[in-house]
Amino acid sequence: MKWIALAVAGIALAGCKREANNHSQQQRPEATPVRVVAVTNAAWDRTVSIIGTLYPKDEATLAAQVEGSIERTLVDFGDRVRQDQDLAFIDTASYEAQLEQASGNLAKSEANLKNAQQNFERIQKLRNDKIASESDFDQAKAQLDQWDAEVKAAKGTEGVARLNLERSRCRAPFDGAISQRIVGRGDYVKAGSPLFNMVNDSVLKFIFQVPERYASYVQKQLPVTFEVDNYPGQTFTGTVYLISPSVSMASRSFNVGALVTNTDFRLKANTFGRGVLVLERSVPTPVVPVDSIVSFAGITKVFVIEANVARSRTVQTGRIQNGVQEILQGVRAGEAVVVSGQTRLVDGAQVAVEGPGAAPSVRRTAEAGADGGAVAARE
Repeated sequence: MKWIALAVAGIALAGCKREANNHSQQQRPEATPVRVVAVTNAAWDRTVSIIGTLYPKDEATLAAQVEGSIERTLVDFGDRVRQDQDLAFIDTASYEAQLEQASGNLAKSEANLKNAQQNFERIQKLRNDKIASESDFDQAKAQLDQWDAEVKAAKGTEGVARLNLERSRCRAPFDGAISQRIVGRGDYVKAGSPLFNMVNDSVLKFIFQVPERYASYVQKQLPVTFEVDNYPGQTFTGTVYLISPSVSMASRSFNVGALVTNTDFRLKANTFGRGVLVLERSVPTPVVPVDSIVSFAGITKVFVIEANVARSRTVQTGRIQNGVQEILQGVRAGEAVVVSGQTRLVDGAQVAVEGPGAAPSVRRTAEAGADGGAVAARE
């Protein structure tokens, strides 16, 4: 009986071992098949997104410099004008008459001065010959001085009349275009009354704000590219020439201005634009295929493979170009990220890299990334 009990115990023990082995096999997780590529360094420009407005390089409100009625307006809004071109006449005929009167008074005063000069010289000679008295000499001298002063006053009056005549003709201060005509023929204006609004739109100023964290990168002559709504799909360029020395405390940004040559006057002043400021050219930038990015509940992450184990990494993403996305923070060049099968993964999951060429593909991509060349490995 004793040997029978030992046999039964042995059979029971063997059964327990088989059950334990089966339970262990059932608890062991299966490896999830995935496909991976390496994070690479692409030679991308370092840029910052910008939003701004195109202002005219020069802008002016032309005002009347004299008082009177508008005789004629020669331009209207939209007209292009050249520097010193006549735009309007303000009572020009009256100012021409005033100039003629002032010129006549000047000529009369000069004639009287000449006569007084001759009379003074004659009296002075007679005085030297003891013929003219001191009182005659003093009188001739006083009359000479009086007419000399009259001539100076007449010259001043004539100069003012000539200046008023010039100012009665409103002229363009620079090459540009009329954006608004405020007055018309027959309107009475006083000195300082606005007549026209004018802009120089051959060169525009693209004014935008840059976050203060990029202050050390912004320099003059940096290129700017932007688009406007009225020319969808077309890109315009400019060059930085103005940099504000102070940061706005409200937005923690500073103003930057770029000059934009308005070829064929296609761009309009005060147009809204959006684009990028190029801070550095061909900077090594970590990129991954767009398919590797997982976004859920406001969290953006990728799965990095470490010794056949998937590790979840939260990343900060940037630009997308040609099917790959810039990674600003979270992964390094050379690390393997999952591009297929990541929807079935959790942090710490066992994985099996699929495909016989998967490892060489990752290796080739990493090598290209180290040289700053390839953007992403092709499957």
